[in-house]
Amino acid sequence: MLAAEVPVEGEYSLEGIDFITSGDQYLTFLLADEQYAVDILCVEEIRSWENPTRIPNSPCYIKGVINMRGIIVPIVDLRMKFNIGSAIYCETTVVIVLTVETEDKTRTIGFVVDAVSDVLNVEASDIKPAPAFGGYVPQNYLQGLVNVGENVVILLNVNVLQEIEKHQLI
Repeated sequence: MLAAEVPVEGEYSLEGIDFITSGDQYLTFLLADEQYAVDILCVEEIRSWENPTRIPNSPCYIKGVINMRGIIVPIVDLRMKFNIGSAIYCETTVVIVLTVETEDKTRTIGFVVDAVSDVLNVEASDIKPAPAFGGYVPQNYLQGLVNVGENVVILLNVNVLQEIEKHQLI
């Protein structure tokens, strides 16, 4: 009787999220009713929205910084960074904290998004190159596009997303 309750390989479920063990996994989230995704291996944690400490003379999309277990983490509002419209902070607004390691450093940064959606399993062959059509998101931020049913999910390049451009005062 107990063996019937053990999940079959590749069919794990945790609080309503299904995990599939093949391919790369991406955390999907919403920005203005569009679905985006980031590599789940870079996700440090998902935090509820809290007002960060403001930094004077920072770009408008940098909301400030938070102290996360002794690490100062800059908070970037992706709606504002991608010029998708003004951000509305409500109960579904979250901060996705990403940590990316390069050869010479580790960088942790938080991104404000409208809501987290799901965990998406993607095979490399399913990722289509993003066309250069001049949308909201600059081309260098795009890793590719994935068809999920009738929807298209935009995969973001986490390494490029982590770079904060130098702000120029006008």
